[in-house]
Order: sequence, then C-alpha cells, then structure tokens
Amino acid sequence: MKIVLTSLSLLAGLALQAQNLTGYSSDDAKTQVQLEADFRSSINKSRFKTHLKTLTENPHIAGTPANEKVKDYIVKSMDAAGLDVETYPYEVFMSSSPGESLVEVITPEEIVLDQQERALEEDPYSDHPELKKGWNAYSGSGEVTAEVVYANYGTKADFEKLEELGVSVKGKIVIARYGGNFRGYKAKFAEAHGAAGLIIYTDPKDSGFTRGLVFPEGVYYNDSGIQRGSLLTADWTGDPLTPYEPALPQDDKNSPDRLDPSEVGLHTIPVTPISYGAADHIFKQMRGEVVPRKWQGGLPYTYRLQGGSDLKVHLKVDQPKQLTKVFNIVGTLKGKTYPEEWIILGCHYDAWAFGATDPNSGTAMLLSLSETLGKLAKDGNRPDRSILIAHWDAEEHGVIGSSEWVEQFKDELQAKAVAYINLDAAVSGKNFRASSAPSLKTILAEATRQVDYPYTEETVYEHWSRGNEQPSIGNLGGGSDHIAFYMHAGVPSLSGGASGPTLYHTNYDDFYFYENFVDPEFQMGPMVEAVMGTLSLRLANAQFIPYDVVKYATDLEMHFQNAEKQVKGFYADFAGFKASSSAISSLNESANLVAKALKEQLESGKMSKKQAKRLNAQLLALEKSFLNPEGMPYGDWYKSLYASSDPFSGYASWILPGLQYQIAMKDKDSLKAWDMTYAEAILDLNGKMIEILEGL
Repeated sequence: MKIVLTSLSLLAGLALQAQNLTGYSSDDAKTQVQLEADFRSSINKSRFKTHLKTLTENPHIAGTPANEKVKDYIVKSMDAAGLDVETYPYEVFMSSSPGESLVEVITPEEIVLDQQERALEEDPYSDHPELKKGWNAYSGSGEVTAEVVYANYGTKADFEKLEELGVSVKGKIVIARYGGNFRGYKAKFAEAHGAAGLIIYTDPKDSGFTRGLVFPEGVYYNDSGIQRGSLLTADWTGDPLTPYEPALPQDDKNSPDRLDPSEVGLHTIPVTPISYGAADHIFKQMRGEVVPRKWQGGLPYTYRLQGGSDLKVHLKVDQPKQLTKVFNIVGTLKGKTYPEEWIILGCHYDAWAFGATDPNSGTAMLLSLSETLGKLAKDGNRPDRSILIAHWDAEEHGVIGSSEWVEQFKDELQAKAVAYINLDAAVSGKNFRASSAPSLKTILAEATRQVDYPYTEETVYEHWSRGNEQPSIGNLGGGSDHIAFYMHAGVPSLSGGASGPTLYHTNYDDFYFYENFVDPEFQMGPMVEAVMGTLSLRLANAQFIPYDVVKYATDLEMHFQNAEKQVKGFYADFAGFKASSSAISSLNESANLVAKALKEQLESGKMSKKQAKRLNAQLLALEKSFLNPEGMPYGDWYKSLYASSDPFSGYASWILPGLQYQIAMKDKDSLKAWDMTYAEAILDLNGKMIEILEGL
C-alpha cells in the first residue's frame, strides 16, 4: 500500500508541476515534466568531481600548451558524450605570460616586494613549478622610480576626490586597492591623470583577515594572495585589433585586416598587482595627509594619501604581446524538430592558474551535463531544438573567445539563438544566484522549483527565495561571456549558478581549496547541472519559445521610474520620459494579449509545425528591437539599448544604458532625444507583439 501511495503522490506532483509550463499544451507539459525528472535521475553525481580534478591538474593560462591540453580533454569528453564537436581557432593580440616585473621600495630602506603566493605545506598544488607571479595582462611596459599616492579603489570618483583635495598623481606611482570597478579602469584613470605607474593590491578589509580566517584555514586572502587579471579597456569587447570582425588566423582566407596596437588605446604605464603583505611595506612608511574616512583599509594603522618625498618606490614591467592562438570548442546535440533553433550554454576554460572555482567549476558542470544529455539522446530522447554547449578561450584576457565567435556567427545567432546561458564559475559556492534578460526570468525561476537544494529540505527555488515571495534575479552587467551575445547581438541571456567567497584569480584557487572549503561533499555541481539541464530541456522542447513576454513591459516600467528618480537628482524640473512611458503602456497591453493568446492557441492544438516555426521566428525577433544601429555613446560596438556593462566601472549593470550615460554625465539637454530613441524601440517591440497577435 505504501508503494502505491508513493507512486500516486509522485504522479500527482508531476501533474501539478505541468500545470504552468509556458510554451506547452497540457498534454505536452506532462510528458515534459516526466522527461525532466528522468534527466535529473540520470545525473551521475561523481562526474563533476572527476572532471574538475582533471581540468585543474595544472595552471592553464590562455595561449599556453597547458591550456591546449585542457582543450583536448574537453573535446574528448564531449565527443564521448555523443555531441558533434567543432573547434574554432583565432589569433588574438595578447600576452600568454607575465614577462618580467619588479616592485621594490628604494628609500628609506631597500626592500624587494614578493610578487607571488608562498607555497603552503597544507596545499600540495601551491608549489607547482608552472605557477606565475602576479601580473595584469595588457599592462604597459616601462620602468619608473617615484613617490607614491594612495587612490582608494581607483575609481573615477576617487581620482576626482584627489583633485578636490589638491593631491596630484602626476609623475607618481599610484597604489589602489581592488574593488569598486574593473581593474582596467583603475589603470585608465591613473594614466589619464598623469600617473607614471600603478600598483593594485587586495586590502584585508575587502578580502582578508578582517573578514574571517584566511587560507589555508579559511576562504579569505592571506597576506601573500594576489589577484591577477586583465586591464583591457578598448571601446569594444574581444580582440583589441579586430573590432566587429572575428580574429580568424592569419592563414585563413577570411582573416581580417588588423588595427595597429598604437591605434587601440592600450595602457602605456606599467601596472602590476601585489598582496596586502607586500603593500604593507609601502603603506606603513607613508607620511602624508590622512585619508578620508571611507578610504581607510584594514591594515593596522591610519592610511595616508601621500608617501612623501622620503618614500620612493621602483616599479618595472616588461610584458611582450603578440598574436596568440586561442581555441573555442562547441559541442552540438542536434534537435529533432527545430534543429535551426539553438539553446546555447557556455563557460570559458582558460584560467590565471588552476582555476578550480573560476572558471572550471562551470566547465566541469557543463561536461557532466553533456554526458547526461547525450545519454538521454542515445535513449531516444533527443531535444526538439538544438542544444549547443560551448567552452570559450581567453575570457580572462578580455572576454575574447566568446566575442570572436559571436562576431563570426552574428547573423546566424540573431536568427537562431533562443537563449545564451552563461555559467562562468557556476559552482563556486553554496548560494544560488542569477541575473537575466527579462524574457528568461520566469522560466529560470520555474526550473529551480523542480530541483532539491542539497543539505536542506528545500527546493532550489525555496532556498534562493530566502522566505520572500519570489527570488531576486539581477540584471546582467559586464565581466563575462554573455556580453557579446546580449549587448552586441541581442540574444536573450542569463548568468547563474552557485557562488560563495573564493580566492579569486590567485594561485590558491585549486582543487585543494575546492574540496576543503567550497563544497567538500561535491553536491553543488550536480545541483547546478540539474537546474541548467531542466532549464535547457524546457527551452528546447516547448512548442512556442517560452519567453515571458509580459516581463518586457513590467521591467521597462520599473527601470524608467528609477531613471526618472536619478535625473531628478540633478534636474529637479525634469518632466519625465513621456514618450517612453506612453510606449510602455501600449506594450504592456499588447504583451498581456499575446501571453493570453499563446496559451489559448496551445490548448486548441490547431497549430501546424510550419505555423509554429513562423511564430518562433517572430518571438526570436523580439529582443532585437533593443538593438540600436548607432550603438552607445561610449562605444558603438555596444548595441543594446536595454543593457550594457557600466563604461566607468566595467562590471556593474547599466539598464537603459543610453540614458544612464547621460545621467552619469549630467547632460540634461540630451534626455529628450534619448527618450524618443527608447520610445521608438519600445514601439517597434510593440509592433512585433501585434504581428504575433495577428498571426494567431
């Protein structure tokens, strides 16, 4: 009797889950829910750990033989899983090694500062002979001995504050802490203000002993931990020499003409990162004015703005750059009904060292997902749409590999890509989080209702919601491989996974750290795989692409209200974005009618495969309404009117970036023109909604 009751309970649960599947009829939804349950039960929970350990055996910087070995392992794994695997080579302008660098205090006493993490007895990976010292890719090469100025986080506002305080950085070496903005902007602003060099360090207040136990006892930076990272700040994302064009190898007949490096605006001053243990030798000898209270860091003394004339620091960087081969890998599980409609999942595989959390927790999860989906296909459950699983190269140097692939296949992507799901460092902790385009927020949240959260009695949805009515889903900013898909090509995108404190971009981000501090039981990898596989299959098998069309209107309304509040902060008489508000009102009405009509059409069962294909093409076109041919005022490569990375911080999300730029510049005279630009885009989107209605 107990077995019968359990079976009835399971069937009832599946029926309940099937009630609200967007894009599915009632009958199809029941089949889909069962398929998703079969998928989750097929996950081999040991594979994530196996893949992660193999991927992170050695440091593997983009452009090195070690990274090519990782590429070969990925190709072999996806091929064995049954995917059709293609490798895409590019030649990009970058460094694959730090070259030479030196940081030393010259006076009042000579001290050569450590530039590499110390080996730890507890961590067998930490003395690997191929580990490199701390470095910042795309640093300028040069040598300078000069006085020092502290610039807090090195943001635009921080340099403006120094000017306000009468502190000049001209001819000086700036020292700034990580955080607040993308490290490349620290270099850009330092150089623009006349600095002769830049040193970047991680302050213990941001990730160190003031936060908790440091590695190897805990998850925070110890006094030798160094954050590496790229400084690239071109007006586009990807290879700096080939904007808009894929950086195909020079022996390819379609290889583009390349810009001269002098035309790109690369940094010319020397820049290098150090630890807070090394920075201590500089800070404790500074004798200038006391910093503003908010600039005080976590080292045990009062911070100063200037070092004074008695403190001289010598900084040298010699970092050669050249055209370097990098490789993307894309495996395809071809759809049986709509093979020309693509769901794309991706994560980069290059790392600054071992990359256990960033990025290869995402890589390992995708390899396991490839195997589970491949197993389903072999058992006769091939998806209706094609699922592409991509592994990008050279992300750490400036989101290069994915951007080149998008530039190469932009027209196809705009016609075929249903969604791009980015999974960079997707299993780097135990806190589920996500950011998304409006149209994908609902289906993502609904997928998490079907997956149990490890270590609890909750679903992922319940754990993620933290007692609220619904989980918080953020807006996509910069810093990873969704940029070209979403902000250049207009493909609806999301980024998600499980996160937590990590030893970001240090030599300590290794398998020892992962198995001791990130997830010793290795349960989170299978959990994220279950969520992303459920989401992918739901996108792949729906008769109609299951976008939440109403979210466009509701989110736009919220973002325009926020923008109006920002404008009134410097322009009290602002009358509001009247044209856009009127267009949103019309869009809201049309979107609700479309959502209702789509649901009724599904239940009628009257639509042919040909009609469904036409309708899906119309749905794919919706996001393209936000693409502005002229691009953004800070870089015409960024086409999306809806979302962009913040051009002053590099990481933050700018929603309505055309407006956000005018707000940042306090340019009230341009607001009306941008209101009209946005209104036209929203009305275009509304027109596409009406066309869908007329075709139903």
